[in-house]
Order: sequence, then structure tokens, then C-alpha cells
Amino acid sequence: MSDKKELNLAAVRQNKGVWLVKVPKYLSQQWDKATEKGEVGKLSIEKKQGKTEVRFSLNEELATMAAAGEKEESLQLPREYPFTMHTASAQTLAVFCQGDADEISLEGTVVHRAECRPVVSDSYMKVKRLQIESVKPQRLSQQLDRAVTTIFKPVANHDFNLEHEKKKKSEGKMVRADRQVVLDMLFSAFEKHQYYSFKDLVDITKQPVTYLKEIMREIGTCNRKGAHKSTWELKPEYRHYQPGEEEEEEKSP
Repeated sequence: MSDKKELNLAAVRQNKGVWLVKVPKYLSQQWDKATEKGEVGKLSIEKKQGKTEVRFSLNEELATMAAAGEKEESLQLPREYPFTMHTASAQTLAVFCQGDADEISLEGTVVHRAECRPVVSDSYMKVKRLQIESVKPQRLSQQLDRAVTTIFKPVANHDFNLEHEKKKKSEGKMVRADRQVVLDMLFSAFEKHQYYSFKDLVDITKQPVTYLKEIMREIGTCNRKGAHKSTWELKPEYRHYQPGEEEEEEKSP
């Protein structure tokens, strides 16, 4: 932000509450294709058994995405996206708007943070597979005119290994990553398995123990007894299992 830009507080909207919501990249790309009316879907907020449930429903005309490289001409996207809500009380966040004259004004303060996550389904898994394949490096095969005669001598230790060891010694301890990055890693891990030991979570996230435990106490619980004693699992409001998956994991040895 340039020093020459001025912050206009004449019409401060600090009492206006806004939501900070993280959405999948493909979903935001579909939003850009909305018609002139700009309607991308509907947001429903309901009270069920004293608990607030928030859900976004994608417009039907935006639920079709071109599937490059596939035999099909298009791909049907998930339409239902439950919100995973997070507290915003631990930090103060605000939304600013920049006008035509480079004037910056305060639009409001963040009162809720949330993740807009699709219901796990066959269509969602297909979208994820295409996303992973799109970033894979392209393999190139080349036919050589003559045999390679270059002699490669073995190296005791490669430069990148030496650099990595040097970095580990200089840092001496794990470095905290951004909280949202850690949450993404944890949610991704718990999509694969329901239970983890805390040591496994440390190995997955590479985060300091105290910092990781603080985050896990917010989104998870530690089992103190039973077959899964001393393991962690997500709180019910953060789980994203398909029907029947949770019961199958609990029955497995």
C-alpha cells in the first residue's frame, strides 16, 4: 500500500459486521461466469436443535464446468456447500475498499470466519482429481540419436541435502505456519481417517506442539477411553464424512 494513499474515516463502518469466507478455487472461477444480475447462488441460515447451520447452494446454470482433456464435454459440480464456522474473536480483521481516486475506506469488521466446503460426492472427487492432474508435470519422451557416454561420478552428499541440514540446524525448531494453512492440512488429513495420534498430527503439519494443540482443542477432541484411547478426532460440527463412513471406521479394528 503506497504511503500517498489516504484512509477515509469520515464514513467509518466499524459497526457493520461482515463475513470472511474461504471458498474452493473452482467455485470462485464459476462465480466469475455469472450473468449480468451477478446472482451466483443462495445462502440459507437455519436453526436446528439450537445450533445455527449455514449452507450455500450454487445456481444450476453455474454447476457445469468445462472438463479439459476429458472425453466428456462438461463436468457437473457439487451444488451444496455447508459452512464450517470458526470464531473470529481471537483477532481483529477488517475489510477495506479502494475507490477510483485511490481513497481507501473501511467497509466493516469481520464478525464470522467460515469455510465453504462441498459435500463429498462422486462429482466433487472427480473435480479434485482433475485439479491434481492439471498441476502434474508433463513427461517428455525423446529418442536419442546416439548412446549417452557421459560418466556420472557418485556424490557423497548433494548440495540440496547439505543446504537442508544447514537450514535445520540454523532454525533449531519448528516454525509456526499461518493458522489457516494448518487448518487446511488438518481437515485434509481427517478427510482420510477419523482418528489420529497427536504425534501423527505433528508429523503431518510439522508444527510446534503447543501451537498445534491449541488449534486441535478448537476443532477436535481427544478420546480418553475406549478403543480409540489417546487419539484425536474432529468435533461433530467439523466432520465431513459420507453417510456410513464414520460407523465403518469405528467398527474396524
